[in-house]
Amino acid sequence: MSARTQIWTDIDYEQEGKQVGWLHLPHSVTRSAYGTIAIPIAVIRNGDGPTVFLMAGNHGDEYEGQIALCKLIRSLQPKDIKGRVIVMPAANLPAAMDGARVSPIDGGNLNRAFPGNPKGTPTFAIAHYIDTVLYPMADFHHDLHSGGSSLEYVPFCSMRVGSDPELDRRALAALKAFGAPVSLIWAFSTDAGIAGASAVDQGVVALGGEFGGSGRVSVTGVRLVERGVRNFLAHAGVIAADKAAAGQPTRVMEVKGRDYYVYAPEPGLFEPFVELGDEITAGQPCGQVHFIDNPAREPVPCQFRRAGTVICKRHPGRVERGDCVAHLATDYPG
Repeated sequence: MSARTQIWTDIDYEQEGKQVGWLHLPHSVTRSAYGTIAIPIAVIRNGDGPTVFLMAGNHGDEYEGQIALCKLIRSLQPKDIKGRVIVMPAANLPAAMDGARVSPIDGGNLNRAFPGNPKGTPTFAIAHYIDTVLYPMADFHHDLHSGGSSLEYVPFCSMRVGSDPELDRRALAALKAFGAPVSLIWAFSTDAGIAGASAVDQGVVALGGEFGGSGRVSVTGVRLVERGVRNFLAHAGVIAADKAAAGQPTRVMEVKGRDYYVYAPEPGLFEPFVELGDEITAGQPCGQVHFIDNPAREPVPCQFRRAGTVICKRHPGRVERGDCVAHLATDYPG
């Protein structure tokens, strides 16, 4: 059995009404011997019904979800819902306050830290609390992301394929109900320890998504998240169906393998040859790396290994070998 979390809170998850407070993670430092990291959380409850757990700030430099969930905390009232909504707008608070992907305290990437460790550094302790306390309460979950400082995405909502076909079917229905212009199915992941995958492993109908990037706040992304979260709550049965936005078509796409990704072959200055949304053929050039410290050297090209649509591209020009510079998605046949 997993060790018990060290995080404590005055929030009562079973209490009716609306509570806005903090999760307190003990963090003893020179300036505060008995201090805590106070991570904001809100719980809105009205009678029996499903529990929806909404989260943003998993990466601190991904802003659209953080803004949309702060607005939701202020606006959503118990009379508006049936069941329970748990909202965590800045899950990795140190990273969110630093405007960085990873925590300035321990360098931890919360979205690579699951299932976490209650006795680990702050990032792993936060992951453990989410994994052992919040996910077991949840029937539905949405972890809101964007490309952060290093990537820019075509905005999409997403789901991850798990080992339970019925759970996948329910997640696909929720994905379509969210109503993003693009709906993406992650059938392949380059990394382990991801929050949404942990939620799926626990039988939760879990969505994610990338709603902007480049280290900025996208007006379109914020509006998409606000509208989509309302649709998600309506689909879950937590708010009335007439509170959902009008339906709109969605293009269902997928990422199925490592060959969807393109990586920088050398450190240098990357010149891209494609834009978001471009349709690509296998072998087509993605870009090339220049060497401004040795301008007589020929640039090194990189190519797409397969056909697809450019769904993501790198934002900063400088690259190191192994940096992802673009990745594709393809239309889902189902």
